[in-house]
Amino acid sequence: MGNPSKTAAPSPDTSVLLQSARFLTTAAEWSQLPRHDLPEVAFVGRSNAGKSSAINVLCGQRRLAFASKTPGRTQHINLFTVGMGGLAQGVLADLPGYGYASVPLATKQRWQRFIAHYLAEREQLVGLVLIVDIRHGLGALDWELLRYFAPAGLPVHLLLTKADKLSRNQQLRQAQAVRDELQRNAARAGLLAGTSAQVFSSSTRIGLVEAAALIEEWLANGRAAPAPSAPEIGDTA
Repeated sequence: MGNPSKTAAPSPDTSVLLQSARFLTTAAEWSQLPRHDLPEVAFVGRSNAGKSSAINVLCGQRRLAFASKTPGRTQHINLFTVGMGGLAQGVLADLPGYGYASVPLATKQRWQRFIAHYLAEREQLVGLVLIVDIRHGLGALDWELLRYFAPAGLPVHLLLTKADKLSRNQQLRQAQAVRDELQRNAARAGLLAGTSAQVFSSSTRIGLVEAAALIEEWLANGRAAPAPSAPEIGDTA
């Protein structure tokens, strides 16, 4: 099972480890998630916030993560392994975008149950990267998502995307406003393991070095709980 990706030339401003990302599997429900004992970092965000572009530029690939032509329609978690020398060292999980109004209510509710289960109980998770359009900041759906994740007791890092649409002063003001909001409301939402936010742009590569370094640090230091009788990483449960 594979997902052909066009690998760009190695980029000096992102992690060599992340550039090794390769498609592992896709899961539409809990039972389809692969069992493994590798640290896993999840990416999530509203539809049209630039999540696919962020994953692709972080991994130095053009089409590793695919943006749906109909936002909000994709209802799967796509997983990618990263590792050097043929040895898997971690997993990246691309969760579907949320907040698109045309998705049927029953579909929304099913996905909400799946994403809540994944974020709160996925033992392999070591951190969450939340993609937020810097021009709009955190919305009600973003905070709902963060409340789903809070029981995991893990850190959250916000990539404030599309920063190239703003001037440098606007970027700084918007980023500080988001950090202030996190400081005011994180504890109330149950986020006790630490939150952070940074300016980011996939098109101009603003913040790429910092984001890649943090994700690699999470993967290097994270220790997922061992999965009993876990198959090889290329297999699915």
